Amino acid sequence: MWRKILTVVAVIMLTAGIGLVLFPIISNYVGGVISNSETEKFDNSVKNIINMPFDEAVETGVIDSEGYPIDRTGKRISDLKALLKEDLDRLYSDSLNYNTSLVNNQGTPATSDYTDAVLDLSDYGITDGVYCYISAPTIGMRLPVYLGASDSAMSYGAAHMSYTSLPMTTESANCAIAGHTGYIGRIFFDNLRRLNVGDRLSVKNYWETINYKVVDEKIVAENDSSDMYIKQGRQTLTLVTCISDGEGGFDRFLAICERV
Repeated sequence: MWRKILTVVAVIMLTAGIGLVLFPIISNYVGGVISNSETEKFDNSVKNIINMPFDEAVETGVIDSEGYPIDRTGKRISDLKALLKEDLDRLYSDSLNYNTSLVNNQGTPATSDYTDAVLDLSDYGITDGVYCYISAPTIGMRLPVYLGASDSAMSYGAAHMSYTSLPMTTESANCAIAGHTGYIGRIFFDNLRRLNVGDRLSVKNYWETINYKVVDEKIVAENDSSDMYIKQGRQTLTLVTCISDGEGGFDRFLAICERV
């Protein structure tokens, strides 16, 4: 009897041990599949932008009345709503106006709250909340970027920190993007510290691909936001994640990148 109990316990412990060893590998793989799926959806959406008003697109049979692309028989050929160029033109204009106005308005009390999205993407026909995606080939990172560093957004990918520049070409800009490290079941910014100065990254939004290189790395206190501010004449990207302070709390690890 005891021998059987010990055998069962041994099997359970062995299974649990194998599970603990395999969990990071499996979660990394699954996380990569999810992230690649989101970025592929983004690429497909950009490839199929419709250059005509909504009513005209419906009338000519390009999309149905709900905005989904259809074939000649009226059958939906995609589960993604079509993006209209006129909506993306508005998004570009509003994003540029936001970035331009931000240059002279940093340091206000509101800039301490990075969680609220600065634009509601549903107003522009974007229903999945993805503004762009970020790629860092040297560490195998490819993540969708959502607006507003809220708990909800950061459970799906990386997140633009509100009251920093949006990720688009602007003469003076500093876009801060945050991502979790150690999030159970997903790999987000866990490998950020493996970036080296000189490594290349890219951000692809609805209009362009912006290339950056890492120019600095540093660890700062949790409440130190000085590296989030815009430097006149520079186009920078600041990647942010948590790192242990060795005393039970957390500091912030920053990878500071500049446009090339």
